[in-house]
Amino acid sequence: MTGGGNGVLVLVATPIGNLGDLSPRSIQALENADVIACEDTRHTRKLLSHAGIHAKRLISLHEHNETSQLNTILGLINRGSQVALVSDAGMPLISDPGERLVAKVISSGFTVSVVPGPSAVLGALVISGFGVGRFCFEGFLPRKGSARKKRLEVVAGEERTVLIFESPYRLTVTLMDLLDYCGRGRRVAVVKELTKLHEEIWRGSLEEVVHELSSKTIKGEYVIVLEGLDQ
Repeated sequence: MTGGGNGVLVLVATPIGNLGDLSPRSIQALENADVIACEDTRHTRKLLSHAGIHAKRLISLHEHNETSQLNTILGLINRGSQVALVSDAGMPLISDPGERLVAKVISSGFTVSVVPGPSAVLGALVISGFGVGRFCFEGFLPRKGSARKKRLEVVAGEERTVLIFESPYRLTVTLMDLLDYCGRGRRVAVVKELTKLHEEIWRGSLEEVVHELSSKTIKGEYVIVLEGLDQ
């Protein structure tokens, strides 16, 4: 299959919490789309309703069906459809599905465009207080075994600011592991529920932040921002 017609895949950033961050250009892209590919159709319908957009065809695209949906979406684009890709929150592909789809669309000769917007990665980075000139994103660390050990060793020796996503169920474990690998004096910022009503930020050494969070109820979504080695 090679590119033809005016079909296009548009990557559309959506709010990471505060619906007021949905940009006019994002709304326009979603309005113009013939089809919207999304992680959770129920979640996306709520977002569309907030934006006053109705009667859109939605296709489910998540980590378990991305491969099987490639040909369906490529077929739509080949027939001239404009397909918008959204994740449940933030920029598509960043710890979310879509990477294989984008690669396939490009290799098939079609156009991919982007409507940038909210990003938990960049939001947490710029409010951390650490260096922003050079940084790296680790996403979610492996949960256990040698793969986790290797990644923790790499993170501990990283000179750039490091950003890590973590769930409330594993936040304490990951911070304790970082304390073991990086040392108690390494500085960290833990960002909770960015842009949402219960947004909170804890800054300090790993030892200080682990101690402070030990008395907190761990709920919500978190970004860990680790200061680079010798910054």
